[in-house]
Amino acid sequence: MELIEVPLHAVAHSRAGDKGNRGNLSLMPYDPALYPLLAEQVTEARVLELFRHRGATRCTRFDLPLIHAFNFVIDDVLEGGVNGSLNLDGHGKSLSFRLLALTVRVPACHARAPA
Repeated sequence: MELIEVPLHAVAHSRAGDKGNRGNLSLMPYDPALYPLLAEQVTEARVLELFRHRGATRCTRFDLPLIHAFNFVIDDVLEGGVNGSLNLDGHGKSLSFRLLALTVRVPACHARAPA
């Protein structure tokens, strides 16, 4: 089976939230069959590296296989949190868009056409 490289947004969606100086990102594949492939590729280390420029110090991934989803908790990513940051997005709501730009390799039949 041939794999192609695509941004995560071609095969999954995400939501973001925050609590203090922690970001909380969910990741859910559009097709549950992709869950194992995303589990292999969207690791704590890759997500931490993606947000290291924002000061992130740790990323913990919680696997939710019964609903084919992941939850990432990223420490120190909000530059002090909503009350302590001069960042325009102190709540971290747009962090999910950065996560969805991460690339993964999936079977071509699973990739959605860009919108």
